[in-house]
Formats: sequence, structure tokens, C-alpha cells
Amino acid sequence: MLSVYLSGEIHTDWRDEIARGAEGLSVVFSAPVTDHGASDDCGVAILGAEDNKYWHDHKGAMINAIRTRKGIEEADVVVVRFGDKYKQWNAAFDAGYAAALGKSLIILQPPEHDHALKEVDAAALAVARTPDQVVAILRYVLEGTLPD
Repeated sequence: MLSVYLSGEIHTDWRDEIARGAEGLSVVFSAPVTDHGASDDCGVAILGAEDNKYWHDHKGAMINAIRTRKGIEEADVVVVRFGDKYKQWNAAFDAGYAAALGKSLIILQPPEHDHALKEVDAAALAVARTPDQVVAILRYVLEGTLPD
């Protein structure tokens, strides 16, 4: 069983596309909490309200880091998606953490991010453009077969 952590952009259904495409493969997926509100507010919901937005965000980031670290550390492969919208500093951090741990890293990004992500891409074993390409990589890794 191949363990794959799906990190990064949370505003599109790319994770679902990969999961659907990988049906029948010996793979298990994990991911951060993708409910943006729950992710932002988990710290104050669990540990209590904060008057200062910095501490509100900080509490959430620390609790989310527990899940993220566990997911990346336990994964065989880490896929990090950089989407079209927003600057995804957390995704870059996850990619760096995965690379530092020696994880097999696949970056999923549009071509217009190539220059901005050149250092991140250099640490990856593959840079994919579509979820289908990620699935094809996973299929090749597990079965040694190429796309039709």
C-alpha cells in the first residue's frame, strides 16, 4: 500500500480527481483539513478565543501543523498543489518539509508558476500539470504501466 499525502491548494477539487483516478490502485490518501473555516478556527474553537487576530491564526496554525507533520512524515509520496489563486506559502513550506525528510515529492502546478517555484520544483522528483498526470505517476510507480 502506497501512502500519499495531498498538500496545498484547497479551493478546487483536485484531490477528488486524483482519488477517482486512482481507484483500484493500492494507495491510501491523506490530506490537511480542507474546510477553510474549520482550519482557520480550530485553535480558538479548541483552546479558546483570542482578541488578537495574530494569536487566533497562530493557535490554528500550530494545531494544523500536528496533522500536517504527521501526514507528511507517514507518507511515501507527498503531492503539493500550487493553484492559480492566492500565494500558497504553506504549500511551499510543506514541500520543503517533505524534501528535508527525503520524501518522494510531486509538485502539481500550472506552467505560469514555473519561474516562481523553480527552487521548489528542483527538489521534486516530478512536476505535473494535471491531476491525471499525478495518477499516471502513481500507477507507473505501483504497476509499472504507462498511460494508454
